[in-house]
Amino acid sequence: MTLHIGLLVFPKVQQLDLTGPYEVFATMPDVTVHLVWKSLDPLHSSTGLALTPTQTFDGCPDLDVICVPGGVGVDPLMEDPETLAFIKRQAAHAQFVTSVCTGVLVLGAAGLLQGKRATTHWASHGLLEKFGAIAVKERVVRDGNLMTGGGVTAGIDFALTLISEIFDADKSQAIQLQLEYAPAPPFNAGRPETAPAHVLALATERAKPGLLARQQIVDRVIAANR
Repeated sequence: MTLHIGLLVFPKVQQLDLTGPYEVFATMPDVTVHLVWKSLDPLHSSTGLALTPTQTFDGCPDLDVICVPGGVGVDPLMEDPETLAFIKRQAAHAQFVTSVCTGVLVLGAAGLLQGKRATTHWASHGLLEKFGAIAVKERVVRDGNLMTGGGVTAGIDFALTLISEIFDADKSQAIQLQLEYAPAPPFNAGRPETAPAHVLALATERAKPGLLARQQIVDRVIAANR
């Protein structure tokens, strides 16, 4: 039986949030990966990469796994009724409801995080509790059928973890080996806890304007759902 995995693709998506898991999922036999959006028109990621959806909201089959990646494009999605309705509809019967990075905030706006353990990118981690989630600072977090990945590159870890849950650890490890996924970064600066103080300050300052705007959107979403 074919497993159907749907990755939401949208304008200004963080491409590695999407393409990292896509590469893992698409490597599995008997798995069909759909890139789902409102139309089939090409769109661009936050860094300009052209992406082409393969399914529309209306034409998308029932998904076994729905995944929402992150990026600056999640901000308007949190207040987009059409997108939220699609996610709720698919989440009602999906085996797993998932996200990478700030895609979890869209799940929150859809009302799917209440009382659930979840994670996201470090810069937006403080927003999880606004949606009733239990914020966890881990690379991949599972709570029932909800599985969330941390920031950007954690999407690969998330996808390998999901494959091991749905199939088995050997299949997941074979994919990891095939992709030669053996991270050895040149600097120990991938987390706020390990990055040099001046690097953390620089990254925090760069993120500040976007985070402020995101906080305002989250507050509107929470207020509208009260």
